[in-house]
Amino acid sequence: MTHHEGDLHAPGGARFAIIASRWNPRIVDALVAAARATFERNGVPADAVDVIRVPGAWEIPMVAARLAGGGAHAAIVALGCVVRGDTRHFEHVADSCAEGLARVQLERGIPVANGVLAVDDMADAENRAGGSHGNKGEECALVAIEMANLLAQLP
Repeated sequence: MTHHEGDLHAPGGARFAIIASRWNPRIVDALVAAARATFERNGVPADAVDVIRVPGAWEIPMVAARLAGGGAHAAIVALGCVVRGDTRHFEHVADSCAEGLARVQLERGIPVANGVLAVDDMADAENRAGGSHGNKGEECALVAIEMANLLAQLP
């Protein structure tokens, strides 16, 4: 039986993209910093990581689709923070962003690590941006590297 499993060695010459919203900058900037540091710690040169900033989480899937169609990146990391408010806007943005990212990944065949936080309040966001629940930016960068490695192995 053949067994394939990715590891944390990026394929040679691989480029990665981080798409990050500018909304909730204190949280998102911490996610981006952790993702960049994680790529570097795992042997991905800083100049092989493109960071693209967009207004909010709603815009992330469109940019992910454009980058995925360009073929220059081995994987994409999506980072943002949507905080529940008093209206249904939270659900529209968070759900549509997640669905859009999943669609890009499946239709374009490129890994898209979803680090767009959908949280009830800023305390939840802080817990996931370097607090008690770790840092989703770091986790997504690791996922991106592992998935790029795995896809390079598959027939």
